[in-house]
Amino acid sequence: MATIDVPEQVSVLADAEALRKACKGWGTDEKAIISVLGHRNAVQRKQIRLAYEDLYQEDLIKRLESELSGDFEKAVYRWILDPADRDAVLANVAIKKLSPDHHVIVEISCTRSPEELLAVRRAYQARYKHSLEEDLLVSLVSAFRYDGEEINTRVANSEAKILHEAVKDKEFNHEEIIRILSTRSKMQLMATFNRYRDDHGTTITKNLEGDSGDEFLKTLRATIRCLNDPKKYFEKVLRNSIRRVGTDEDALTRVIVTRAEKDLKDIKELYYKRNSVSLDQAVAKDTSGDYKALLLTLLGKED
Repeated sequence: MATIDVPEQVSVLADAEALRKACKGWGTDEKAIISVLGHRNAVQRKQIRLAYEDLYQEDLIKRLESELSGDFEKAVYRWILDPADRDAVLANVAIKKLSPDHHVIVEISCTRSPEELLAVRRAYQARYKHSLEEDLLVSLVSAFRYDGEEINTRVANSEAKILHEAVKDKEFNHEEIIRILSTRSKMQLMATFNRYRDDHGTTITKNLEGDSGDEFLKTLRATIRCLNDPKKYFEKVLRNSIRRVGTDEDALTRVIVTRAEKDLKDIKELYYKRNSVSLDQAVAKDTSGDYKALLLTLLGKED
């Protein structure tokens, strides 16, 4: 379930005017920006951007970029983008890092629906004038998975054995592992992972624990966790982003912004069960200022 609190009735013209007022004169009214954008869903935010441009012949996103700074500016920018365009930006930033952040690509590839992932690929091409596949040659990005509920028990049994043999022989980049993880539906994969656990008394991710410096192995584990239980995966990303020495604002922002309209409420409940402290409290303790206020608003709790 989503965490953002959206009013039943919204005037996008009034919102556009309020944002214009917040950006005019001496100093920016960050609280006004949060009070509007922090309580609008993706469709409404797009309508506000269009209304703002129509009223003032100015790009709202560029105006906000010029008015804001730091982690707050980055969070507002991520939030106001269309979801597919946001994922395209997140993917490009992850790829262009000196050490590419493959976990971000895994998140996008494994937790979006086939239609959503197709929209991301289109947005990436429109924004960067070449394909996501050119920048990152992975089958996870290019596959169009079946998204239904049906499973084939025989296939699950067979592919659990294939996975076990490859893992046992430490052939982690075996073409069959790649084929199974990149083409099977999520429901089919869950059946396969369950069969693996039942047959061998442990989960496949436990058997994949090994060299912490092996980037491919870490990416493989993240892929399986994302496909098998995305809420558990995102809870761990949040936990690690807060518990590390120095907050990982990029990861914290990414998860809250991308899941606030989807399943962040469930992730919050799981976070509390695992850490005996609410995510709201953890975020409030580890962040500050307008950045903190925006994150708490998206979490459904005002600062």
